[in-house]
Amino acid sequence: MPISRLGHYSVRTAQLAASVQFYTRVLGLREGFRPAFDFPGAWLYNGDDESDYGVVHLIGIDERNLSGLRDYLGDKAAASGTGTLDHLAFIATGVAEFRKGLSREGVAFRERTVPGLRLHQVFFEDPSGVTIEMNFPAHEVA
Repeated sequence: MPISRLGHYSVRTAQLAASVQFYTRVLGLREGFRPAFDFPGAWLYNGDDESDYGVVHLIGIDERNLSGLRDYLGDKAAASGTGTLDHLAFIATGVAEFRKGLSREGVAFRERTVPGLRLHQVFFEDPSGVTIEMNFPAHEVA
């Protein structure tokens, strides 16, 4: 399972608009394509190339409707003050071997294919509870 690079990092925030403004105005990232998930958020890109799925994913918390977020990414609260690092994502190949390795190590995982992208994701937690997302080409599970 060769990891080629860090894919993105995600932050859960109750301050979505302010976070988008910060990352775009202060860091010079730009808001771009984001799949139609059932929770608010923004994908931020460095430059015009959207083939990497963005470098920062902001995950908005809608207190009036938490089910979409909870169903997709699990039940984590946003911390006040510093926000919550939601997960780290890596780009990789070899999903079948990777699944075998997780099973061999006794690591529980969940997976799904992203709607509208050719991307298959495997999620699991490290011993400290940090979610790791592995992104594989969807054709590996077709």
